[in-house]
Amino acid sequence: MSGDRREIEARIAALDYWGAPVELEPLGGGITNHNFLVTCDGRRFVARVGDDIPEHLVLRSNELAASRAAAVAGLSPAVLHAEPGILILDYIDAPPLSPEKVRDPDMVGRILPLIRKCHHEVPKHLRGPVVMFWVFHVMRDYTSRLLEEGSRHMGRIPELQREAALLEEAVGPVEIVFGHNDLLAANLLDAGDRLWLIDWDYAGFNSPLFDLGGLASNNEFSEAAERAMLESYFERPLTEALWRSYAAMKCASLLREAEWSMISEIHSDVDFDYAAYTAENLARYERAFADFKSL
Repeated sequence: MSGDRREIEARIAALDYWGAPVELEPLGGGITNHNFLVTCDGRRFVARVGDDIPEHLVLRSNELAASRAAAVAGLSPAVLHAEPGILILDYIDAPPLSPEKVRDPDMVGRILPLIRKCHHEVPKHLRGPVVMFWVFHVMRDYTSRLLEEGSRHMGRIPELQREAALLEEAVGPVEIVFGHNDLLAANLLDAGDRLWLIDWDYAGFNSPLFDLGGLASNNEFSEAAERAMLESYFERPLTEALWRSYAAMKCASLLREAEWSMISEIHSDVDFDYAAYTAENLARYERAFADFKSL
């Protein structure tokens, strides 16, 4: 949903869903949507505001289907109301994790069952059309757009396209599960007795390696932590073939994040320093790709 903050807040406040006047407070941290804490008649809600984002292949109908299925599966807060451009969710009074907390081995032991549940339980509750999130298709679309729209990064694009093709070949055949596909620390909430997984903009069928690679790369796991994570998730000793496939997918996760930010530099109206985010993720990708080439 485009418009300034006052227009967005006015539309949220005017929803027929509310039975009393509302108070709104912006929620920080979102770099795709506009998010608000809504208080109505002593109860708190979250309003997520955003239209389809064609340049990021984000379909709100897909986000809604995934959010509803994740809530039924017990991973995510209940969806209370939805209409074009606005999603109202139950409020979870729990802080998001930080990368430092995600890296703690005990926390990884709590997160992996959540990821398995996403991969294998959420699809049992999906209804209607949902998407396939294949990172290499996403990046082909991104790079085409970046070239067509004259991105300041376009001189680098041909090299990145060649590297992405090498990574896709190295990933090889994959198992298909239902992925969250955006495992940033901020999308994991710790309520003490349990974790919650939120924000399903990019959800879709995918390889489990993408979520695992995203979890590790977004939160800067050590190699030892990555190997332990893979053995725990797959419940078997790690083979060199799986390690190479995983390493390629981790690189793809980082490259996709960098290219996502390049696209956002052109299109997003969210107040966020996308140029710095692009530079950070490109540097992390380059380090990971150098490690991958050494395998």
